[in-house]
Amino acid sequence: MSVSISTPPGLPAPFANSFPRPTVVSQGAEALLYRTHFLQPTNPCALKFRPSKPYRHPILDARLTKHRILSEARTMVRMRKEGIRVPGVLGVDCEPAGGESGRKGIGGWMMMEWVEGQTAKEVLMGVKEARKKNEKEETLRGEVQNLMGRIGRILSKMHDMGVIHGDLTTSNIMIRPGTQQANELSNGQEEAHSHERRTSEAEKEAMLCDTLNNGEVVLIDFGLATSSIQDEDKAVDLYVLERAFGSTHPEAEDEFKEVLKAYGDSSRGARLVLKRLEEVRLRGRKKSMIG
Repeated sequence: MSVSISTPPGLPAPFANSFPRPTVVSQGAEALLYRTHFLQPTNPCALKFRPSKPYRHPILDARLTKHRILSEARTMVRMRKEGIRVPGVLGVDCEPAGGESGRKGIGGWMMMEWVEGQTAKEVLMGVKEARKKNEKEETLRGEVQNLMGRIGRILSKMHDMGVIHGDLTTSNIMIRPGTQQANELSNGQEEAHSHERRTSEAEKEAMLCDTLNNGEVVLIDFGLATSSIQDEDKAVDLYVLERAFGSTHPEAEDEFKEVLKAYGDSSRGARLVLKRLEEVRLRGRKKSMIG
C-alpha cells in the first residue's frame, strides 16, 4: 500500500541515484519505509530510513538514531536465529548527518528482506467482505481460527525469548502467500496475481482460504521493541493487540480468543501472562470510565 508524500526527505547516498527509484510504502513519525532492490533489480527489499531531525541537537540526534536502528536490527537478528519469522536484515548504516564521527549524511537506515503477502489487517478485511457477500457469519470461521492459532504461537515464542514488540497491531503482522499461491509465483505466474487481474468470487475465496490455512505469519516493525521478561510487559503487549482487534476488526473479536488460547498452550509461563492480562484489562476499563 503506497501513500503520497509531497516532500519526502532526500535519500542517503547509496539510494539517491539508484534505478529504479525507491518508492515510498508508508511513513511514520520517526521513519519512512521504501521498497527498493538489493544488489539486483530482481531482488526486492525494504528500506527503513530514519531521517535526521533538525529540531534535535545534532549529537543527541546521532545517538538516538544509532541506538534505535541498532536496537531494532539486533532484535530481528536474535529472533531470526531462534526460528521466529521476521524479515532478514541485509544491511545497516546508523551514522546520521552530523553524527559524532563527523561523517556527512542525511540519516540512518536499515535494509531488510521484502515480505510478500498481505497484512493480517488486509486478510481479515477480506474475510469480512466474504462474509458480507455470503451473508453468513460462519464463513471461513475455522480457517480464521487456524490463522489466529498460528499468531498466538509465534507471539508466545517471541515473549519466551524476552522480546516485547511494543506496537502489536494487525498492520504489523504479515501473512506470506499460502503454498498454493507460492507455487504459482515460483512458476513465473506473478501476473496472475497482479491487482489488475479479474478473478471470480470463487477464486478469490479459494485464495483467501489458502492464505488463512497455509500462509506464514511474519512479524514486522520492531522500532518500539524492548527486552523484558516481566509478565506485566508481555500482558500489555497482548492487550495492545486485543484493543486493535476490538477497534479495527470488531467482527473478529471473538476469534481473537484463539490467539490467547494458542498463546496459553504454547508455554508454561504463558498462563501467568494471561492472568496478568486480566488485570491489565481491568485497569484499561477503569481508565476508559474515568477518562
